[in-house]
Amino acid sequence: MMQFAARGALQVPPAENIEILVYLARNNKVFGELARMTLAGWDEKASLAAAADPQTTPEVLSYLISQDNLRPALLPALLENPSIPESQLVKLAGSALRETIEVMLKSARVHSLSSVLEALKSNPYLKKEEAEELRGLSRPAPAPVENAAPAVEAPDPATEAPVPAPAASSGTADEWGDDEALSAYLKEHAHDIAAEGDKPFQAIGGVELLGSDDFSTAEDTEEPAPATPAAPADAPKPAVPKKPQPHAAPKRENALQKISHLDIKGRIQLALKGNKEERSLLIRDGTKVVALAVLEAPKLSDGEVEKFASQKNVLEAVLRQIPLKRRFMKNYIVVRNLVANPRTPLDLGLGLMKNLLVADLKNLSANKEVSETIRKLATKMFKQKVEAAAKK
Repeated sequence: MMQFAARGALQVPPAENIEILVYLARNNKVFGELARMTLAGWDEKASLAAAADPQTTPEVLSYLISQDNLRPALLPALLENPSIPESQLVKLAGSALRETIEVMLKSARVHSLSSVLEALKSNPYLKKEEAEELRGLSRPAPAPVENAAPAVEAPDPATEAPVPAPAASSGTADEWGDDEALSAYLKEHAHDIAAEGDKPFQAIGGVELLGSDDFSTAEDTEEPAPATPAAPADAPKPAVPKKPQPHAAPKRENALQKISHLDIKGRIQLALKGNKEERSLLIRDGTKVVALAVLEAPKLSDGEVEKFASQKNVLEAVLRQIPLKRRFMKNYIVVRNLVANPRTPLDLGLGLMKNLLVADLKNLSANKEVSETIRKLATKMFKQKVEAAAKK
C-alpha cells in the first residue's frame, strides 16, 4: 500500500494525494525517492490548485516552494499565497536563479515585503538594472542622492553628456571593453567580495592535477650552466646577477603560484582576462564570486565549458550558473555532461533530462554515480521514447 501511495495511485482527492506524497517524500526512506519523482511529474492543474489554496497544509507549501522541488509553473501562485510565511520567501530570494528572480520581480506581494526585497538585492544573479529598480522601491529618497553625488558635483546637468565621450575615446576599444566588464563585475558583486574578505585561493579537490607545463622546464635550468665558465674569463661580478633571474622568472610565471599570491579582486581579474590554464584552476576556486567570474570570461571556449559541466570538483553554484547562459545550453555535450554529473543539483538535472537523446537516456539509466531518482526517470523516459518511435 505504501508503494501504491508513492506512485500517486490512491483513490483519494488530488489535494490529499499530494499531501500523502509530500509526507512520504520527506519521511519515508524506502519510498521517499519514488514519491519525489511522482511529485515532480504530478498533474500541473492539481499542483497549481494546491499551490494557490491558502488552506493547503504548511508542509505541502513548504515542499513546493523549496529550491530543490520548485516547479516554475507553480511559482506565481506560491508567491501570492498568504499562507506561505515571509521567512520562506526571504530564503528563496537569497538563492533564486534567474528564472525565479524574474517571476519574483513581477509579484505584487514580493514588492510589499521589504525583507524579501533586501534578500533579492544580495542575490548574485540579480542584474544591475534590477538592483537599481529595487532600491527605488525600498528607498526612494536616498537612491537618487547616492547616484547623483559621484556622477556630478557641479550644478550643471549638461555635464552628464560629455562624461562618456572621453572615456570611449581614450585607449583602444578592446582594452576599454575589458576594463568595463571587469569594473561592472566588481561593482555588481561588491557585497559578496566584501563578505569574503581576504580569503585565499583554495582549490576544491586539491591541486594534484597540475601538469608538467606548470613548472620550469629543463631548458630553463641549462641556461645558467654555460654562463658560469664564461664568467671568470671576462668578469665574475656582472655574471653573478644574471644567474638568479632565469630561475626566478619561470617560478613567478607558474600559474598556481601566480594565483596563490592574488587576493579576491586579483583572481577575478585573472578569471576574466587570463588564459585557459588559469581558468581551469580558478573554476575550482572555493570562493564562489571568483569561480563564477570564469564563466563570464570573453575568451571562454565551448570545450572548456563542456569540461566544467562534467567536473565533480567545482562549486554547485558553477553548475547552476552554466544553464543560465544560452550559448552554453545550445551545446548538447554541455547538457549531457550536466545531467550525468553526480554533483549537479537534483532539480537542475531533472529539468535538463528532457533534452537528452535515447542513447544517452539508456546510458544514464545504468549510471550508478547519479542519484536513484535520475536513473529511474531516465529509464522511464527511455521506454517512452522507444515505444513512441515503435508506433511511428
